[in-house]
Amino acid sequence: MKKIGIVGGIAWPSTVDYYSGLCRLAEAAHVMPEMSIESLDHERAVAYLGRDGNDASWAKFEAYHHEALRRLERSGAEVAAIASNTSHIRFPEITAGIGIPVVNIFDALATECARRGESEVLILGTAATMTSARLPALFASRGIRAAGPEDEGLRGLTVQLSKELQHGVDQAAAPRLADIVRRHAAGRPVPLVCLACTELPLAFPGSGSLILIESEGIRYLNSSSVHIHAIFDQATSG
Repeated sequence: MKKIGIVGGIAWPSTVDYYSGLCRLAEAAHVMPEMSIESLDHERAVAYLGRDGNDASWAKFEAYHHEALRRLERSGAEVAAIASNTSHIRFPEITAGIGIPVVNIFDALATECARRGESEVLILGTAATMTSARLPALFASRGIRAAGPEDEGLRGLTVQLSKELQHGVDQAAAPRLADIVRRHAAGRPVPLVCLACTELPLAFPGSGSLILIESEGIRYLNSSSVHIHAIFDQATSG
């Protein structure tokens, strides 16, 4: 089994889920990988966020993640992943020149939705993820309509909830998430909800290993679990 490298710390609770999730999959397969984790400073990563339409503004963000991948490569990692959805907005730029495979969470999510035969997906995550064109473009390449909420207020509520979950506050998180989804749907059929933020699945304690979470009649795709399975598949391939 190939050695796995994880760029984590953005934020640390989801990094814990990645490590434990990979170990559980490995244990079930009667193998155990070597792993290295480069834990980044979440506040620093947030401070380096750029602006849509201004590539130069992302330079520090890209370099910070790129150097972490370089350190993992030097540690002997043979496959790597970034345990964060938002970072994948700049995935091509961050991974340019990295000599080992880096598993793309956006590609894994779009592939999983296509496998399930989905035609429409609601994207919930950080402000940057919900407004970025890159994740919807990957879904569109597989014939799936995907977008974040058009309502800025609903996007704000989603961001606030993810911040609370990041800091260990989960009071009524699941009902609040369901309210956001229903208000977005506004009486229309509720599409599959892609939790494109590694903190949002924490709203459903005990569901960390599930790819699909069902709650209050709403289906949620757990981006962390989808990514973990894709990383494991890459680490055991060949």
